Amino acid sequence: MTLITCGIDFGTSNTSFALNKDGAVTLAPVENNHVTIPSAIFFQSPNNQPFFGREAIDLFFDRKKGRFMRSLKRVLGTPLMKNGTVVNGVSMNFSVIIATFLRTLKEKADAYAGQEIEHVVMGRPVHFVDNDPGADERAEAELKAIAERIGFKSISFQYEPIAAAFAHEANVSGEKLAIVVDLGGGTSDFTVIRLSQQHRGKADRSSDILANTGVRIGGNDFDKELSLHAIMPELGYRSTYGEKNLEVPLRPYHDLAEWSKVNFLYTPKTIQQTRQYLHQSHDKKRLGRLLQVLEKETGHVLLAGAEASKIALTGEETYLAPFDFIEEGFGITMERSLFEASIRDDVDKIAQAASQCLTDAGVRAEAIDLVILTGGSTEVPLVQQAFRNLFPDAQIADQNKLSSVGLGLAYDSLYKFG
Repeated sequence: MTLITCGIDFGTSNTSFALNKDGAVTLAPVENNHVTIPSAIFFQSPNNQPFFGREAIDLFFDRKKGRFMRSLKRVLGTPLMKNGTVVNGVSMNFSVIIATFLRTLKEKADAYAGQEIEHVVMGRPVHFVDNDPGADERAEAELKAIAERIGFKSISFQYEPIAAAFAHEANVSGEKLAIVVDLGGGTSDFTVIRLSQQHRGKADRSSDILANTGVRIGGNDFDKELSLHAIMPELGYRSTYGEKNLEVPLRPYHDLAEWSKVNFLYTPKTIQQTRQYLHQSHDKKRLGRLLQVLEKETGHVLLAGAEASKIALTGEETYLAPFDFIEEGFGITMERSLFEASIRDDVDKIAQAASQCLTDAGVRAEAIDLVILTGGSTEVPLVQQAFRNLFPDAQIADQNKLSSVGLGLAYDSLYKFG
């Protein structure tokens, strides 16, 4: 039997599965003919049958009855992994939920390979959880246990930006000093690494990897900031109520702007409290929209509108976002300038983390020959400008933004197991 190894890029937003067979690395189709799949799952009521990726998203937006979940990677290393959640009335552990998602991808990859795959390199961010080494170790251990649960026998891990570097190294001529900028949905990670054809295939590349840094900021945080600055004010965010002109609680709005927290808002207590604030509200029209979103459980639709607006403002200066699921004819005009203002602090922190990576590596910005951009959020113009300012003389490589990590992990599996 041919030794086939693989790499899995389990991302906050998207997931890919790449195979190495006889030194040839390819991406496996994981949803019909697609080689990436949204990291989404929908448990349909009443029997909790799971659906995945685009199909899960379609079922949810078609308003089928069930529980929709995204950004599951952000739960790793947090107390939620132990506490679990209730899915259509049934208590469920998040390790089971994540394993359910990854198992179906492994089954498709096994079928594509024509045999069961037992060796995997799993991608991981530099930090699953910022400034908490214990939680970071727990997150990797939880992901390893999930990989074992779905049938892998040999499991290794690699930092996602290093994997992206391996994917690009196949096209490098000579030797280049590169920085990898990997902006995912949940984290931004950076690696300074020496790339060359001569070093390709070495099982141990530690001497070529000069530094790694990471920060728990990603595309989902951009969605959240855009939502809080442009959308939530139209749902009563920072409006007041009562004789003392008190500000309505902000927590529901912040939870409504995060994929991993939306479902926890649909409780009788939260809805009843919102009704009480609405009774005393000084802006009943806008706060009434919040109550409607909570009562009809359309928070994910609202978040999808924020994500779609972010993508639209990547290419356009102005975008009219439709929210007619809240009320007929309701839309919000968004400006790229407002979006950029809302995420500027996050982009500055991302750029600071990249600069820290240079400091840790002991190199100056002008020594960098190649900037490798990976992850969908690197398309945001403010992000692009930040890295062109940091590295004005470097070559920019941004091919395969959504699949380079998966490909690089498969190359790494060849080096480690092949």
